[in-house]
Amino acid sequence: MRFNSKANLDSSRTRDVGGGGGGGIGLPHVAGGGGVVGVIIAIIYVIIQLQGGGSGGGGLGGALGQAMNGSAFTTNSVGLSGSGGSTFDYSTCKTGADANKSAECALVAVENSLTDYWSSQPQVSSRFRPEQAIDVFHGSVQTNGCGNATTDVGPFYCSGDQTIYLDTAFYDTIFKQLGGDATPFVRAYVIAHEYGHHIQDLLGTMSKVRTQQGADSDSVRLELQADCYAGMWAHAATSVQDSDGNVLIEDLTAQDINQAITAAKEVGDDYIQKRMGGRVNPEQWTHGSSAEREHWFRTGMDANNNIKACDTFSAKSLG
Repeated sequence: MRFNSKANLDSSRTRDVGGGGGGGIGLPHVAGGGGVVGVIIAIIYVIIQLQGGGSGGGGLGGALGQAMNGSAFTTNSVGLSGSGGSTFDYSTCKTGADANKSAECALVAVENSLTDYWSSQPQVSSRFRPEQAIDVFHGSVQTNGCGNATTDVGPFYCSGDQTIYLDTAFYDTIFKQLGGDATPFVRAYVIAHEYGHHIQDLLGTMSKVRTQQGADSDSVRLELQADCYAGMWAHAATSVQDSDGNVLIEDLTAQDINQAITAAKEVGDDYIQKRMGGRVNPEQWTHGSSAEREHWFRTGMDANNNIKACDTFSAKSLG
């Protein structure tokens, strides 16, 4: 993946919120009224189940579905958490050339491309507004609507403050533990999935979520739809233009797409259960199987910008 070196970047929605905010994982699973949805929150849930925790017990299992409020936090600094905890000044991300040189500026460029794409979709444009921010945190964070979280949760979207949360250390820890390879477009897929949750929030889809666990649950359908939305953007990424007519992503290879599909498989519930040494138990699924995640990402790729193709809630079969 390469960015148009002449394209201008808007870094105003990408910010650093530092660390702290408690070490607990006080997060509900499904958004709506201050909830949270993420690309691999299922990891923590599966680990809890394998260690003997139940949906009615402590930890994340006991927090499912709760609307947990968090106090506001300050964002005095502007930066990005590096692998060593250092910060990066997002204001230096000016052009696509900067995005080609650093993963930090690439995050800004991907956010810009997603915003440009979804703002132009006819089924979304009348309700569209950008997410409040992508907040990069260091180790742990207190959200402004979804309680506390740590890196272990993985990237997530909080409907309470319409913000995407990300600790970039995630790519070097949990994701690699699952066998993943955090290539540039894999990182883009993760953000595109979380942006998909923002689109669901704007369209009111999250209000449809009633069941939060099981192979045919509303939670699984919500997550698969976010994968489908990510696929829609991926298919159009090289043609998405900003308000000045500049294409931001000028090159996206078949290898990039295949890596994103592989990443989708590696965060499937069945894959995670096997990886953690347990048996495959569809009754515990919250995000869908590897095959289902691949299927709906590909469905988005083939949707020709028709959001109706991603209606997982009406689909009789998810695989």
